[in-house]
Amino acid sequence: MNVSRITINEVARLSGVSKKTVSRVINHSPLLSEATRSKVEAVIAETGYVPDPQARALARGRNFSIALIHDGTSPAILALIEQGIHEALEGGDYALVLRALAGDPETRLAEFLERHRPAGVLLVPPLSGNPALAARCLAADTPCVRLGVSAPDDPACFAADERAAMAETVDALVRAGHRRIGLIAGPEHSRESRQRELGYLDAMADHELDRGPALIANGDYSLDSGVAAGRLLLEVSPRPTAIIACNDVMAAGVIRAACAMGIAVPEDLSVIGFGDEPLAAQVTPPLTSVHVPWTQMARAAAERLVDPGAAPLPPRYVPHLIARESASAIETSQ
Repeated sequence: MNVSRITINEVARLSGVSKKTVSRVINHSPLLSEATRSKVEAVIAETGYVPDPQARALARGRNFSIALIHDGTSPAILALIEQGIHEALEGGDYALVLRALAGDPETRLAEFLERHRPAGVLLVPPLSGNPALAARCLAADTPCVRLGVSAPDDPACFAADERAAMAETVDALVRAGHRRIGLIAGPEHSRESRQRELGYLDAMADHELDRGPALIANGDYSLDSGVAAGRLLLEVSPRPTAIIACNDVMAAGVIRAACAMGIAVPEDLSVIGFGDEPLAAQVTPPLTSVHVPWTQMARAAAERLVDPGAAPLPPRYVPHLIARESASAIETSQ
């Protein structure tokens, strides 16, 4: 039989079923008996029939695309997430589409869903922390998963325990002999930044260490804010012997501020970032940082969108500290 001429009608005839039944098998519909499914799959395997993605999209009223929705911030983390999605989609029918939402994200998302009708949506921080966006997807009957949002037993949420990871980072600094530990928090609206700050406060309280406002400065995840916040903390008397920043870019800013003030890293000041972005290994000295498994989480999230029935519930993702040269005498669990 000429494989190139095999159509869905031919598969239906050879299987002794309707074209609609073959379509249900292709689209993994649960509305079939196992015997019927096995019979049709055997014919597909024997004939080498390959479904037409465009025809399937028309039949489903959906494009074979997974939309990665972001706000344009944190490009390094976005690249790690994109890598994980590509790994999940490789060799399949689905393609990845990136869309940045500017202005009114709810309206822009609704317009995008109406116009492009993706098969699924993956929301990343900080947008994933906005429940109204997930509700928009639900209203449009579009499957949605959220990265960086923790919800027990919710298969649509994939998050790492960043609060516990930050507490363990403080613990590591205490074991290294530090007692004056400063924190550069992220934007107030950032859910993940808040979780990291809470982890810092938890551990500082557990060790009965000073966690007053003089040891906490605010940043907006930018390099300039890291420089400014680092300088502010380093002017405190007595100054911190270690500073943790809620992302790697601000931590790089702390190193720059320390250098300008004649403070040696790590001899006089240990600096730790959060996220373990590629930047962490590129700064001087290389940055000790908390590794968040963005690629692994994104791969699992995309797999859930493509095949919800086969994908397991999200595991508990645990960030871990990667020791480099910006912090001395740090022991990690990895």
